[in-house]
Amino acid sequence: MIKSKKEYREYLDADSIALSINNDHFREKIKAFIFPNHIWEFQKNLRKLEYYHNCKKGLVSKLYYCYLKYKFRRQSIFLGFSIPENVFGPGLAIVHYGTIVINSKARIGKNCRIHANVNIGASGGSPKAPQIGDNVYIGPGTVIFGDIKIANNVAISANSTVNKTFNQSDILIAGSPAKLVKEYDITKIIKHIKE
Repeated sequence: MIKSKKEYREYLDADSIALSINNDHFREKIKAFIFPNHIWEFQKNLRKLEYYHNCKKGLVSKLYYCYLKYKFRRQSIFLGFSIPENVFGPGLAIVHYGTIVINSKARIGKNCRIHANVNIGASGGSPKAPQIGDNVYIGPGTVIFGDIKIANNVAISANSTVNKTFNQSDILIAGSPAKLVKEYDITKIIKHIKE
């Protein structure tokens, strides 16, 4: 959760690295202007919204927060994302446009790589949602639900249904319902965490 302007900048830096965004060069800035990266714009606005929600309390800041919320909702509808504030740690990489629905009670650690058609939510009327560790890859079409935990360094294969806790790190899980497939080196698919 962003608690200061310094953390806000750290989250943005981590997200840009995770998405391989490099706008330091003039040519890259021109390219970004002509062909905007809507996912990066969405993530920047998500982080700004979190910063203003968590750190700014004055009247002007609250009014600006309302404006940001309005803008964020429009982007969410355009991209098909239903992602609440303060769910993801730094280093978030949303890989494609497409439906992503996340429960506001879910908590996902740093360096999450998430694909389209993912649903992370509660189950059976319970308010409790999944708690997911750091360096987790969530493949397309994955459904994760219930009062469960997923450890660090876990890859979840496409179209998996995860409804139980996985406490072991450095694994690949897959299937419906998901099962442990094998031990796995997460740096094969979340490459920036080697740095």
